[in-house]
Amino acid sequence: MTTKAIRKKLMTYPADADDSKVKALYTLLEKEIQEEDTFVLTGEQLQILDKEREMHISGQTKSYSRQEASQIIKGQRGF
Repeated sequence: MTTKAIRKKLMTYPADADDSKVKALYTLLEKEIQEEDTFVLTGEQLQILDKEREMHISGQTKSYSRQEASQIIKGQRGF
């Protein structure tokens, strides 16, 4: 059986399976599911964010609203 076929079966199976089987599947995959939902920054990334935040708070860098950033990205407005 191909991986594509297995995925299709795994996507449809839980809809009709007994509750105990659904719980067993979840238990089997729970750790992996939770790890994928977790986003962790490295120490270096946290330092960069702290530095950028301090520069923002002190007025050394300019901040943009979501709308302004969108316009800049689309080239509808300069910095």
